[in-house]
Amino acid sequence: MSRSDTKKPVAFAVHITAGGLAGACEALACQPLDTIKVRMQLSRSGRAPGTKPRGFFATGAYIVKRETPLALYKGLGAVLSGIVPKMAIRFASFETYKGWLADKETGKTSVGNIFIAGLGAGTSEAVAVVTPMEVVKIRLQAQMHSLADPLEQPRYRNAGHAVYTIVREEGFSALYRGVSLTALRQATNQGANFTAYQEIKKLAHKYQPDLPELPSYQHMIIGLISGAMGPFSNAPIDTIKTRLQRAPAMPNTTALQRIMFIGSDMWKQEGVRSFYKGITPRVLRVAPGQAVVFAVYEKVSGMMEALKPALYEEDRYSE
Repeated sequence: MSRSDTKKPVAFAVHITAGGLAGACEALACQPLDTIKVRMQLSRSGRAPGTKPRGFFATGAYIVKRETPLALYKGLGAVLSGIVPKMAIRFASFETYKGWLADKETGKTSVGNIFIAGLGAGTSEAVAVVTPMEVVKIRLQAQMHSLADPLEQPRYRNAGHAVYTIVREEGFSALYRGVSLTALRQATNQGANFTAYQEIKKLAHKYQPDLPELPSYQHMIIGLISGAMGPFSNAPIDTIKTRLQRAPAMPNTTALQRIMFIGSDMWKQEGVRSFYKGITPRVLRVAPGQAVVFAVYEKVSGMMEALKPALYEEDRYSE
């Protein structure tokens, strides 16, 4: 068996294994920040004159006090169940689109085409995995029941029960509520994320030519910087998406009408600041999350790539 024969399946295994492990580490580390972000986005505080929206730390403290610290991990099951396919699709589709857009002669991909590949990767993961996963996650996170009180029954017991209930009561299409906004958010996120990561990584290699591979801490720093760019660019999209996915269906209205209604209501009732509710925990979640994702992905993929010669030798002697 030749090297070219073994390269393709190993590369696919890299996307599945490295991406899945990276995503799981991100979810475990950052879920509390995501729960706080969702609660802040769903909060109606600040509507009354003279009142201010509850801040990041106040929201977290309120959740812990009323619902116990475990409530910060509501929706974690839904996130973990979608992490492996989400990350596999993200990295596999990005590399595929990047390859399609590469210069046929040099094999290099321009900065503009890297951004387009990132847009495509974000859209792919949004449609295939992220939208239904987030609908379920947000429904679970929005439940303000106390985990310390066994008599206070939540509407959704877990991710599986949430999917069953949503489909039974609202139809399968409810799992894809907000898909256009989710795709737009994920596309802009990954477009900015991959472009920044690739370019900063090139710069780091340029200034450290003696290093064959960048150390993990540098991958984390680069991922932290690139990960912070998306949330600032699309915070209003994410806030409207969260409210849309939390709300029940409105009969005789299109998705665009619901989006316009939510947006205009936020503008009239809560002002422009409402579109940036949850931006602090979102940046604090997404930026470190991407730091973890890229560091783990680079480490695991590097280890798997290092195994290629050994696997090749094993296959050659087994022939």
